[in-house]
Amino acid sequence: MKKLMTGNEAIARGAWEAGVQFASAYPGTPSTEILENVSTYPEIESEWAPNEKVAMEASVGAQLAGARSLVAMKHVGLNVAADPLMTAAYTGVNAGMVVISADDPDMHSSQNEQDNRNYAKLAKIGMIEPSDSQEAKDYIKEAFDLSEKFDTPMLFRLTTRICHSKSIVDIVDDRVEKPYVPYEKKKKFDPIPAVSRMLRKSVEERMNGLAEYAETTELNRIIWGDKKIGIVSAGVAYQYAKEVFGENASYLKLGFTYPLPMKKIKDFASQVETLYVIEELDPFMEDQIRAAGIACVGKEKIPNMYELNPDIVRKAILNEEHPTISYDASVIANRPPTLCAGCPHRGFYYELAKKKDVVAVSDIGCYALAGLAPLNVKDVALDMGAAFSIGHGAQKMFNKAGVNKRCVCTMGDSTFFHSGMTSMLEAVYNKSNILMVVLDNRITGMTGHQENPGTGYRINGEETHVTDIAEVAKALGVKHVRTVNPLKLSEVKEAIEWGLSFDEPACLITRWPCVLKKMSAMDKEEFGNYKAVNKVDPEKCIGCKSCIRTGCPALEFHADIKKVTISAGQCVACDVCAQVCPVQAIGREEK
Repeated sequence: MKKLMTGNEAIARGAWEAGVQFASAYPGTPSTEILENVSTYPEIESEWAPNEKVAMEASVGAQLAGARSLVAMKHVGLNVAADPLMTAAYTGVNAGMVVISADDPDMHSSQNEQDNRNYAKLAKIGMIEPSDSQEAKDYIKEAFDLSEKFDTPMLFRLTTRICHSKSIVDIVDDRVEKPYVPYEKKKKFDPIPAVSRMLRKSVEERMNGLAEYAETTELNRIIWGDKKIGIVSAGVAYQYAKEVFGENASYLKLGFTYPLPMKKIKDFASQVETLYVIEELDPFMEDQIRAAGIACVGKEKIPNMYELNPDIVRKAILNEEHPTISYDASVIANRPPTLCAGCPHRGFYYELAKKKDVVAVSDIGCYALAGLAPLNVKDVALDMGAAFSIGHGAQKMFNKAGVNKRCVCTMGDSTFFHSGMTSMLEAVYNKSNILMVVLDNRITGMTGHQENPGTGYRINGEETHVTDIAEVAKALGVKHVRTVNPLKLSEVKEAIEWGLSFDEPACLITRWPCVLKKMSAMDKEEFGNYKAVNKVDPEKCIGCKSCIRTGCPALEFHADIKKVTISAGQCVACDVCAQVCPVQAIGREEK
């Protein structure tokens, strides 16, 4: 049977075929759909974890108990999970364990563009990179076999294009049930310094074994064509090279990319006139190839930042460009990303934007868009769970310097559970006076509505304990905790003033569901059927654009008649625009 599958879907299928019993992840584009698809296989115990570190640790525990385990995350997530990974590389495994890192070249939905191939070298573990969906399915099975053969976690590195592009996959294999490996108490699983010193030697021995494997595995293969040009490549970069050169070049296509098969590369290089290394981001392979004394052309031609594509490769090496359709760029509308119509974050940020003595410290989530026009409120962001910590440090120094600034720090509910709780503890323990705001839209919003510890449901729809954010804040020592409806602007305005009135930590929780969320039974009971439509009375509208300044995409200003209309297809009657209209020209129509 043949199926058209994304790389993420194919990985899930391959994990099922490989007999995986446990899978954990924290959602993050472009990796999110891996666990979503794995969870459709009932034989695999699948779970969303509060963050990548605990997902990694749970996966370690699962393989320790004798079951093949999988953990998936985006590239920055591996930073969070690096601590357990580095030591798991020493302890090795009981059953197979694969760590999936989905990198995001060009930062389509990420705050940086790191190349996580470097983690394989840093952790001293093997690495595999598929170049299409078929390989994603097949190679994940090979990764589990290698993990058990060489007693190591394996890094399975993807990029956005592999994760989300679709290609034909041959579905020929059924699931292979792997018996649980009996658990035995072993010193290697207790890496105190004396034990780790012994394990350190075995890590190097293992790398030698993996290096030998790299020379013989069919994952690394030569495809002969014209020998004037030889190309070493892996992952989606191989597909780009193949599209540009076709049979006018020869290829050493690498699927097992750390350790590199240096003998094979040297032999390949000796048979071609010019060797090119085509890879995205860092010169990861190029540097190693040059260090081995093999002449090659790499980053002097191929860019070391942003995403590659065939046009970039063609221009870089052949100095050729495909003709494109000409158009008048001046008539193309500039459409920056914006919060959805009816987003519960809009009302809060609209009111916060009025506070001119505030530094708005944000976090990673939909609310990152609050820094764009017309709200223009967000000042700072860094990484998951950082808002309270950054705000705390800044506030301490503002206070010390006598600067009249107050930090209002915001993060979403899923981010709070991910790593915001320890940031809150930092502020409480060190006697901060910041206002900590948790924007609780009742779901993990930005990555596509995955459940989290506050929603009351697991990935499989099973009901579970609801972790109450207000109670957590109180337990961490915040004395002043308040929950508001962010769509009620007067309530929000008063709550911000309330939170800033204290000379100690305060926590404000804005609680309203994401406008795109499929309402759960719990949501319906709490929030009811609140959606309707707002409409502008053209007789009353004076064209002042006060409503437009809320940034809602459902609002349209018509310059010819100097009036505003509302798109009924987008509006859900959050009433934010109605509350800011000075002439009460906006009313509600029930759907």
